[in-house]
Order: sequence, then structure tokens, then C-alpha cells
Amino acid sequence: MDLMDFSVPCLFGLEGLVGEELRRLKLADVRAENGSVRFRGGWEAMAAANLRMRMGERVLLRLGAFPAHSFEELFQGVKALPLEDFIPKTGRFPVKGYCLDSQLHSVPDCQAIVKKAAVERLGVRYGLNWLPETGELYQLQFAIRKDEAEIFLDTSGAGLHKRGYRAVGNDAPLRETLAAAMVELARYRGRDYFWDPFCGSGTIVIEAALIARNRAPGQLRSFSAQSWSCVPAEVWDRVRAEAKDTEFRGEYRLLGSDNDPKSVSIAMSNAKKAGVGNLIRFEEADATKRDLPAEGGVIVCNPPYGERMMEQRSAKRLYQAFGKHIRYADGWKKYIITSEPEFEHYFGARADKKRKLYNGMIQCCLYQYYKGERRA
Repeated sequence: MDLMDFSVPCLFGLEGLVGEELRRLKLADVRAENGSVRFRGGWEAMAAANLRMRMGERVLLRLGAFPAHSFEELFQGVKALPLEDFIPKTGRFPVKGYCLDSQLHSVPDCQAIVKKAAVERLGVRYGLNWLPETGELYQLQFAIRKDEAEIFLDTSGAGLHKRGYRAVGNDAPLRETLAAAMVELARYRGRDYFWDPFCGSGTIVIEAALIARNRAPGQLRSFSAQSWSCVPAEVWDRVRAEAKDTEFRGEYRLLGSDNDPKSVSIAMSNAKKAGVGNLIRFEEADATKRDLPAEGGVIVCNPPYGERMMEQRSAKRLYQAFGKHIRYADGWKKYIITSEPEFEHYFGARADKKRKLYNGMIQCCLYQYYKGERRA
């Protein structure tokens, strides 16, 4: 098949990082946009992006784009797309999507129109008056922005942040894709000592271990396009084998600690499911009192937010105590994410760099310390 267009939605603030990792996978025509990154390629490129991306949310196959000022334009635009090239006569093709700044603003009505157009197109192509939809899933998605419609097929299924290792979590889960981005921004590659002193369910330190080993984050899960009849099965076998061959071997110094014994137990279980349980040491410890585990290294953490797990006053006291405890740990680079806008004040030091990120719908900031102490 000729080259196809793909779109990778991502958390706001991660577009550049996702673009960089797609380029490292040697994918073609990579370009970042607001909230997504585009690339071109064949089925192997699609499979590699699903299997090996750490920070993208899913991989969408772009079927086409057209003006959609009215329901009739939307209907005719979808009807003109070569859906039969991908969706077989028994395929299931539910529809979801969104509208933004467009004359067509009713999502349920647009869903119905897209579905009707797809049914008519496929019915004519397969000579059927009724489509059974008893087969594999081919999730149709639409995005209507400023009266321009784009139609996609979702090749991923469950979001790519669902690696398959976190069956359970604590009360304040951090999305795996965001955790991987924090480790990436800390430039951790396995050589330094890595410590998450608020490890919770272990997401950050597990993602750090996967990065250190260069293990594909999708190795433990399946993807919707694996069952598509239009995608040769050997594509997935080849891409998985190639990913396995690129893994590193070695010993790493990774520590996850938390003052909640239940969280530590969950983190240990999740690390074992991820296949990196033997690489990470977990322990119950108070981050504001525990001795630094080495003379230097990288701290990447997600301390409790006031609006999530603790009263804001308690969270601010925690930031103060933690800042006082590690203030002079100049051998350590520190990367701390929080939604507290006055974090630097309570932590007691101005960050060398700040980066706005989103944990789901919560606007956060990643405070980066790597030049030594700077009083707030």
C-alpha cells in the first residue's frame, strides 16, 4: 500500500517531544501541531509508532479531510472516502468525535451523519442492504474544526498510556505518557542514580526503567489494528522482534520510595508486571527525612497536589519540608511536577526552568532544578 497519513494526539505541551521520538523511529514527514503530531508511512510505521512511542496517546490513520459547513457536506465527504479499503463487510465501525468552532456543533448529530454515510458507502461496495458488524473493531473518528472535517480510523484501541502493567493504582495516578515525558525531560538514560521519593503506584520509576532498558512500552499489550484484515500479521511480528533486539542489558540504580506502605506494595506489583521489577528497589520512606541514596543523580517526582489528596495547607507544608531537606543536594538534578502555582515559594528555591504540562485536565508545571541552589 502507498504511504498513508497518520495523526498522533498527545497531551498539550508534549508535541515537540512526541515529534522527536517519531523522528528517532525514522518515520517520514513528522510535523508537530497543536495537540498532535503527524507523520507518513506504511503499516510498519503504524505498528512501530504504536509499539514504541512513549509519549503519544494513540495512532490515528487519516482517511481524508474536506469542508463541512453543513450536514450534507459532512455526509457527502464521508461517503466519498474509500472506507472499503480498510473496513471489511463484517467489520464493526462505531463513530465518535468532536466539533470545535464550527457551524456543526452537535456531536450526536454528526456521529449519526458519519455513521449513515459510512453505512451507505460500504453497503453499496459490498452489495448489502444491511451490514452485520459482527467482526473486528474499526473505530471511526471525526474531528470538525473551523468547518473543516477530518476522518480517522483508530489503530490503537485503548490509549497508548495503558501499557498493560498498571492494573491498580493509588489515589492520584499520573498518566504513563506524562511520566515518560518527565523522564525524557530529565535526560535520564540509565547512567545516573534515579530516585522518585513520592513513587505512589510506581509509574515514574517504571517508565524510567523502561527507558533505561530501551524496552518498547507496548510490548505487553495488543492494538486494534493487529486484528485488521488489511494489515499483514507479519508486520507486527517483525516490528515486535526488531523492538526486542534493540533492548539494552545492564544494571541500573533506580529507587522508588513512598511513606504509604500500600502504595509501595502496589508499585512493586506493577514493576513486576512491567518486567522491570528486578531493576528497581522500592522502600517505605518519608521523602522529607530519608537520607539521599547517593551523592548525586536525578530526582523525578509527582508530590501530592493540594486539590487531589491532601488539604492545600498540608501539601504546602510538605513542599516546604521537602525543599528544606534537599535544598543543598547540588549533586542531584530535580524535576518536580505540581499544580501549585506558588510551588517555588514553598519549596524555597526558584527553578532553573519551568515547563507547562497537563496531567489529564489538570494544568501543572514541571519545575526543573539542575544548576544548584537559587533562593526563591
